[in-house]
Amino acid sequence: MLNRFIYGVDQLSKTVGHAFAWCMLILVMGTCYEVFMRYLLNAPTSWAFDMSYTLYGAMFFMAGAYTLSRGGHVRADMFYRLWRPRTQATVELVLYILFYFPGILALVYAGWGYGFESMRIREVSVNSPAGVPIWPLKMVIPVGAVLLVLQGVAEVFRCVQCLREDRWPQRLHDVVELEEQLIKQARGEGNDTRQGASP
Repeated sequence: MLNRFIYGVDQLSKTVGHAFAWCMLILVMGTCYEVFMRYLLNAPTSWAFDMSYTLYGAMFFMAGAYTLSRGGHVRADMFYRLWRPRTQATVELVLYILFYFPGILALVYAGWGYGFESMRIREVSVNSPAGVPIWPLKMVIPVGAVLLVLQGVAEVFRCVQCLREDRWPQRLHDVVELEEQLIKQARGEGNDTRQGASP
């Protein structure tokens, strides 16, 4: 039952993260178009700046749960990686309860008020004459925060499983960091059961 919940939430985070990754392609094309217009035709656009921070902000925020599901958030792991899985899980569980959930739940609460008010007045950007709508970006805040709450619950369940079995449950296979792949090859390992390992 725990495994089904964990992998279901992981799959949701993966789907949302992959969908919003397309923002990068649109962002690159829009920026290239702006550079072409500005420096070759001397006719800069009025919307490029707003488009760039809106797309980057949406991509960054909506990929947060996906990154957490892959164990990709920044961690000072010079000591962490040397601990046994059960010790890692204990420390993570305490940190999730003391710091992660209070912060993320505050973000859901504050983000909803902030985003809803922006949507209510149909807020547009004041940085350009194009009047690019920015309320969709602000509504992304509570949505992304709810996804982070769900993924946080899945990570807590992952910690509980590790405490029971003294090994981390495998994560969904996706991309693997080159550094991790090289370390595995150097050690001659197939699967690493530590946090963040891919099957």
